[in-house]
Amino acid sequence: MQCICMFSTMSRVLIVGAGLTGSVCACLLRREMPNKVKIVVWDKSRGAGGRMSTSRSPSNGACTADLGAQYISATPFYAQVHHSFYEELLAHSILKPLVAPVEGVITKEEGLREFVTPEGVSSIVKHYLKESAGAEVQFEHHVTHVLRKGAGWEVQRKGGTPETFDAVVLTMPVPQILQLQGDVCSYSPDRGPAVVVHTSVPFGVRHLEATQEEVEPLILKELQKVLPGLPQPISIKFHKWRYSQVMSGVAESPGQMTLCPSPLLVCGGDGFTHSNFDGCVESALKVMEVLRSSL
Repeated sequence: MQCICMFSTMSRVLIVGAGLTGSVCACLLRREMPNKVKIVVWDKSRGAGGRMSTSRSPSNGACTADLGAQYISATPFYAQVHHSFYEELLAHSILKPLVAPVEGVITKEEGLREFVTPEGVSSIVKHYLKESAGAEVQFEHHVTHVLRKGAGWEVQRKGGTPETFDAVVLTMPVPQILQLQGDVCSYSPDRGPAVVVHTSVPFGVRHLEATQEEVEPLILKELQKVLPGLPQPISIKFHKWRYSQVMSGVAESPGQMTLCPSPLLVCGGDGFTHSNFDGCVESALKVMEVLRSSL
């Protein structure tokens, strides 16, 4: 009797960063290359979202506050180009039209569509991770080194055993990418009320290295001027955005930057486009083009 054995090899792809770009990349990989890749997602935080972060009150889990993106604006151009993404999120009730006015916005671009997330802005990221069924998603995995090893990449993290991957996608903020060591640089329930206070950029720069104990009284004092009579908060979460919105994307690298074609090492995220929902989606699509051609 003649026996024929067939083997299929699956490329192991690591996506560093469980924010919007990383989660969309994982979702698209699963949908387009289900039998060709093993998807692994690592994030140094305790949960998904990145700068699309939603915090919950320790005393009432139904009370949430979005710390990063507050709402999503779709220009007529991107509403058409990314139509399938918006329709999918609307169909799942993750996005809903924003009907209230936004204080401080005097003029609005004609045809601009704005949306909110009833379950918090991180629900968008969680949706795409859920759609990446079978992906291995690990939190509190802080990547420190990316080293060339044979035909792949050895990736090291704090307090963990190094692992090898056929391709690596880096989607964290560019300053964090530049801090990596190795071979990278050579290439509706009842909800309680929540208030989110964003400081100005000059204030943030001036107090970047200050402690919560130093800055919190200053913010609360100004908040009382804006909202006199505001009740004392039950809980306060102090979040310092060291890497916030991108003012200017990396030049001549629309959507992605391929650091090494073989084995593949590619960077993505809003640092390579522009700092909003559509910028992250656009970057994920560009990264997918590279992954398709490589894998």
